[in-house]
Amino acid sequence: MNLREFEERLRRLPGVEAARVIIDGDSVTEVHIVSSLDKAPKQVVRDVQTLAQAAYSLALDRRVVSVVQLPESALSEGDRPVVVDVLELIDGAHTKVSVTLAWQGESLVGMVEGAAGEASRHRLIAEATVAALRQALQQDTAFGVTSIDLVILGGRRIAVAQVVIVSDGNERLMVGSALVNGDPGRAIVRAVLDALNRHIPELRR
Repeated sequence: MNLREFEERLRRLPGVEAARVIIDGDSVTEVHIVSSLDKAPKQVVRDVQTLAQAAYSLALDRRVVSVVQLPESALSEGDRPVVVDVLELIDGAHTKVSVTLAWQGESLVGMVEGAAGEASRHRLIAEATVAALRQALQQDTAFGVTSIDLVILGGRRIAVAQVVIVSDGNERLMVGSALVNGDPGRAIVRAVLDALNRHIPELRR
């Protein structure tokens, strides 16, 4: 099975705006779909299963297919990636963080692992965001999270991210911020994107 071809076919399904397939060896372990609100999530999953079976004789378990639905206003933000999901899996002293972004018809998934502690959690989320973006940006450009913090300003919690970009021998340091409305993890992702959004279009592959 050609992975990129499979993802492209998934994006052609009615209502599907972005698709990302993750494999382990010869097995499909995760299928991430971003869709509009036109169809029920269960129907989107059935469409994915039908396509996999008809085109590749691949029987997909519905549990490996995750669907996130966004309104048209969010799906039409153009050159700015959209936060789809932030997942954390804690296993004893270790934690795995996964950040999923939707951008220009693609689902970008970044995953990192580290120590399961509050002090490291915020940085892992920021690094997973950068890892997701790397999949769609120029390979000769390097990104790094230099600082991430949650601060209080005017009585409101704000996520602040400092990110460095190194390209063509030049170093640029950017700062982004986002209000924490409920989930600090999503605010951290938005802060990283806020730092990079101005430069992202010029660095697209």
